[in-house]
Amino acid sequence: MQHLSDIAIAQQTKMKPIVEIAEKLGINADDLELYGKYKAKLPLSLRDDKKIEKSNLILVTAITPTPSGEGKTTISIGLNEGLNKIGKKAIAVIREPSLGPVFGIKGGAAGGGYSQVVPMEDINLHFTGDFSAIEKANNLLSALIDNNLQSKIKSLNIDPRSIDWKRVMDMNDRSLREMVIGLGGYANGVPRQDGFNITPASEVMAILCIAEDFEDLKTRLSDIFIGFTYDKKPIYSRDLKAENAMAILLKDAVKPNLVQTLEENPVIIHGGPFANIAQGTNSIIGTKMGMSLADFVITEAGFGADLGAEKFFDIKCVSGNLKPKAVVLVTTIRAMRHHGGASRDERRIPNVSKVKTGFANLKKHIENVKIFGITPIVAINKFQKDTQEEIDFVISACKEIGIKAVVAEGWEKGGNGMIELAETVVSCVEKDQNKFTPLYDWNTPIVEKIETIAKKIYGADGVDYSKIAKTHLGIIKKLGLEHLPICMAKTQKSLSDNPLRIGHPKDFRVFVREFEVAAGADFVIPILGKMMRMPGLPQTPASENMYIDKDGKISGLS
Repeated sequence: MQHLSDIAIAQQTKMKPIVEIAEKLGINADDLELYGKYKAKLPLSLRDDKKIEKSNLILVTAITPTPSGEGKTTISIGLNEGLNKIGKKAIAVIREPSLGPVFGIKGGAAGGGYSQVVPMEDINLHFTGDFSAIEKANNLLSALIDNNLQSKIKSLNIDPRSIDWKRVMDMNDRSLREMVIGLGGYANGVPRQDGFNITPASEVMAILCIAEDFEDLKTRLSDIFIGFTYDKKPIYSRDLKAENAMAILLKDAVKPNLVQTLEENPVIIHGGPFANIAQGTNSIIGTKMGMSLADFVITEAGFGADLGAEKFFDIKCVSGNLKPKAVVLVTTIRAMRHHGGASRDERRIPNVSKVKTGFANLKKHIENVKIFGITPIVAINKFQKDTQEEIDFVISACKEIGIKAVVAEGWEKGGNGMIELAETVVSCVEKDQNKFTPLYDWNTPIVEKIETIAKKIYGADGVDYSKIAKTHLGIIKKLGLEHLPICMAKTQKSLSDNPLRIGHPKDFRVFVREFEVAAGADFVIPILGKMMRMPGLPQTPASENMYIDKDGKISGLS
C-alpha cells in the first residue's frame, strides 16, 4: 500500500480558519492575535486557575530513542484526536520544532501521517517568530556583556575568562561551538573565547518555558548569571540593566500559539527546549493555558523518560505545581529490535527474539515512571512491518508486570486508530489511582540529587566528577544555588552516559564533566560525558532532500 508523505498529507488537508478552532474552546475572535488565517497568539488573560485545578494533565513520553524515532508527537496528536472522537474536550500542548533538527535529521516535527498539526510548513519553519525572539533576546545580552567589557565609564570590571553566557543560533553548526571574538583591533571589542549554543539550549528558552507570567519572566531574565568580576563578585543580567530590553523582545513570544490538527481539533504549541541539554518540555504558560480551556490536556516531554519525563516531573511539575493524572509511554517494535541488538538493516526485519531482548529497555522506563507514583500506559506506535507475534509479545510481557499496552494506529488512521488508547487514558484518569510524587526534594544537597537520578533513573552504580566539575560545585555553593533542581545534560541514546550502550545497561558509573548554572531558569545543569549544546549536521542533512517550486510549494519536510 502506497502512503503519502507527511507533507503531502498536510497539503491536501483543507484547514479551518483559526477563529473557528478557537470557538471550540470558547475563545472569542476578538481575543485572538492573528498570524494569517490559520495561526494565532493567545492572550495570557485566558488563563483560569479554577479551571486548571479541574483539568486532567496527561504526559506522553517514550523509551530510549532510536535513529528512526518513536513518534511521541504523532501519539500526542493522535491521542488528542482520539479523545475528541469519544466526546471529550481535549487539547494537545506541545513544543515548537527547532530548525536544527528540521534541516539536520528529522526533516520536521509536527507529528506524522494522519496525526499531524497544520499548517505543517509554517510550524516547522519560522512559525510565529518565537525562536527568533528568544535568539535576539539572548544575543542582546551577549552584546551588552561585550559592550561593558569595552566601556571605561560603566565598566562592571567583568573578568572575560569567567563569562559563561554564550550566543545562540537555531541551526546545527558545529564550527560555532568554540571561537575567539573581538579580533581586529580596539574598536572591535575585547578579544576573548566565546561560542554558540543552539537556540533550544538558551537559558532564555528555559526561562520562557518555566515562567508563570510576564512579570515572572522579567524577574527570571534579571537573575541570569553571567560570570564574575576580577575581585570574584558575581554578575547578573540585572547588573547590565538588560531584563527590560530582553523582555521587550519577548513580549509576543511569551504568548502561546494556537493551531489545529488534521481533524480540526485545537493544539497549543509554545517553546521548544531540547530534553538532552535543557528541560525538554513546552512552557508552563502554554500547559496552564490548555488546562484553562479543556478537560483533557496532552503534553509531551522530549526523548526518553530518563530525560524529558524526569525533568517534566522534577522541574516543571514542581515549579508549576502540576499534578499529571496519566502517563503514556511510547514504544515501537522497531525500537525494541534496536535495543535487542538489531543492526540498522535488521531493524525493519521481524525478529521476536530481538524484541524480547529489547523489552528490557521498555521495562526499565516503566519502572522509572512508577517511581513517580504513576503507572504508565504503554502505546505501541504501530508500523506496517510489525508482526502480530511481536505485538502480542509486548502486550503479554506488559500484562505480566501489571501494565496495559495498547496498539496505537494514529499515523495510519488518525483519531479512529487511537480510540482504544483514548478510552484507556480516560479510564485511568477516572480511577484516580495515580498520585504524583517527585523523585527528590529540591533542598537536598546537589551531589545527592544527582546520585538519586543516576542510580534510580539511569541504573548507574554511582557518579564520578572531574576536577573542573568539583570546582564548579564550589561556585554553585558560593552563589547560593544548592537548592535548585537538577537538569541533566546527557546523551539521549542510552540510559547511561555512553551512547553506545543500548537496551538496559548494567554495571556503569556516570561522569560529570562540568556544570552550568541557569539561575534565571532556576536549575543546575550537570553535563555528563561529551554532551554538545551546539549539534552538528549529519553527513546527509535532511535539507538536501527539500525542494520549493516557483509557486512556493514545499516538498521534503516530514
